[in-house]
Amino acid sequence: MTFGFASSGAVSTPEQSASAEFAPDSAYSAHRLARILEPAEWSAAGIPLLRNPREVVSGLHARHLPTPATAVVAVLDPDERLRASASFSRRATMTDGWVFRNALLAQLRRVIPHDLRRRTPVRTAVLLYCRDGDARWTQEDGAWMWGLRDACTLHGLRCGAYITLTSDGWQVLGEGRGGRRPSVGSRPELFPGTGTEVPPMRTGGAASDVLRRAAAR
Repeated sequence: MTFGFASSGAVSTPEQSASAEFAPDSAYSAHRLARILEPAEWSAAGIPLLRNPREVVSGLHARHLPTPATAVVAVLDPDERLRASASFSRRATMTDGWVFRNALLAQLRRVIPHDLRRRTPVRTAVLLYCRDGDARWTQEDGAWMWGLRDACTLHGLRCGAYITLTSDGWQVLGEGRGGRRPSVGSRPELFPGTGTEVPPMRTGGAASDVLRRAAAR
C-alpha cells in the first residue's frame, strides 16, 4: 500500500450553515481549510495505535458493508472490543471538518452515552471511511480527521484511528499500515476452515446485548 498526497475532488459549492451564512466566501474558505488536519499533524497528535487493525476493519466491513461516501464510526473499549457502531452516508456537498464533526457527533450521541464525567477517556472512537479514488491522503480525509478529533473531545472519547477503504484496500492513515482486503465492493471475508463470513468484532458488556437484539430483528 502507498501513502502520499492527492488533491481533493469534493464539490466546492457549500451548504448554508450557521457558521458561514453571513461570512464572505474568502473568509469561509479560510475557516474551512483551517478545519483540516494534514497527515503530519495527525501523526504528531499521538493517536493510539490499533493492536489488530485488520480485525477492526474486517469486522466493521462485515457488519456495515459500506459503499463509497459511507462513514462508519465505532467505539472500542480498552481491549478493542466493539461497544457501539453506526454507519451513515455523507450528504454534505463540501469538505468541511465542522460539518463532518457534527455528523459524527450526532451518530455517537445516538448509539452510546458520553464519557464527559471521566477525568481521562477510556473508550476510543475510530472512523472507517469508504470512498472512491486511491489510498493517498486528500483534503476530504483531512476534514474527517479534524471532525473525528473534535467529536471525540465533545463526547468524552479518545480519538482513535482514521481508516480509508478504497478499491486499493484499506489504509490506516498516518501509520502506513494497510491491506488489500477488504476493499470497496468486496464481500466479507471467509473465516479460515469454516466457509462462513468473518465473525463481527469482539463485543462485550451491555452494548453486546443491544447489538445482539438489533441483529435479531
